[in-house]
Amino acid sequence: MSGRKSYIAVEGVIGAGKTSMARKMAERLGARLVLEEAEGNPFLTEFYRDRKRFAFQTQLSFLVQRCGQAQLISQQDMFRRVTISDYLLEKDRVFASVNLSERELTLYNKLAKVLSVEIPTPDLVVYLVARADVQLKRIKKRGRPYEKDIDKAYLQALSAAYNNFFFHYSAAPVIVVDTSDTDLERDAKAFEAILKLVRRHEGGTLYYRPTGDA
Repeated sequence: MSGRKSYIAVEGVIGAGKTSMARKMAERLGARLVLEEAEGNPFLTEFYRDRKRFAFQTQLSFLVQRCGQAQLISQQDMFRRVTISDYLLEKDRVFASVNLSERELTLYNKLAKVLSVEIPTPDLVVYLVARADVQLKRIKKRGRPYEKDIDKAYLQALSAAYNNFFFHYSAAPVIVVDTSDTDLERDAKAFEAILKLVRRHEGGTLYYRPTGDA
């Protein structure tokens, strides 16, 4: 790579393709893969059925999980092997800002301050975006039971929060990739083009829309 990148985070709203992209990148680069464990959250199914009632419990469960994974990433020998994750550790506060009431968010921020460990900063973030209708179609296609109650309005709210976050994000270089019209799992040409950008991109924010085979 042009400039050693030891830790790369792939981000995006639900259905943008981040986990598939992270898996493929890790395989291609021979990297260590760290995945978000959404299925391990005991409140997630109830949250999608009644977001207002179960938001706080769900958010705290994710906070504890992600703090633990932050320690795992920090302890890994990044000088010997690239680490790729399918989320940015700061995403927890993005979701909290969308899902929690003002009082819950105040308490959440206090708990996050107590629980948070030193969060490693990625050398690069690949931020995948897609239209809400495309995200919803992908979510329904993969058929995860706990995601069946996700609606378009929720995806649009998350997308707005994510876009606002990355508009102000400056901790690491970012590549923004529009996956609305591209299946990165099947489009080898588009994937290789993104991988080339990952290797070369060194600073600031780069916007890219694949025009491959899909």
